[in-house]
Amino acid sequence: MKILGVDPGSRITGFGLIEAQKLKFSYIASGCIRTKGELTDRITTIFLEIDQVVKKYQPDIVVIERAFMRPDRPNPDAAIKLGHARGAIISAAGMNGITMVEYSPNQIKKAVVGKGHASKDQVSYMVCESLKLNKAPQEDAADALAGAICHAYHSL
Repeated sequence: MKILGVDPGSRITGFGLIEAQKLKFSYIASGCIRTKGELTDRITTIFLEIDQVVKKYQPDIVVIERAFMRPDRPNPDAAIKLGHARGAIISAAGMNGITMVEYSPNQIKKAVVGKGHASKDQVSYMVCESLKLNKAPQEDAADALAGAICHAYHSL
């Protein structure tokens, strides 16, 4: 099963694709979509880039991180922008007929690291270990790969 994980962001959206066969994971690709300009331009870029990734790699499923708002630093404006980015990703997957699932950040961290409040460094380290990577991917791409690994564990 090919799983495309996506870590949404209005400025940087990470993506990571793995092949999962039972508990054996293989790295296929990852990267970051960096956007510029007004919000409408950034959302359009995210949609077009995810559409290209989906068409190129033809994943069986797309995994996206569920939106959340930090209780210690609530920022409704940031949450709305994140919602727009998620909408672009959901639309690109749906337009290509790809099933999509969501996991919370804590679910992803718990599946990959073993604890729901793991640090970014811990997630990145476990992504490298799970996929046998020589060097860590960019932070947002590592988070996207973690989402894909999380789904692989949950779909066994």
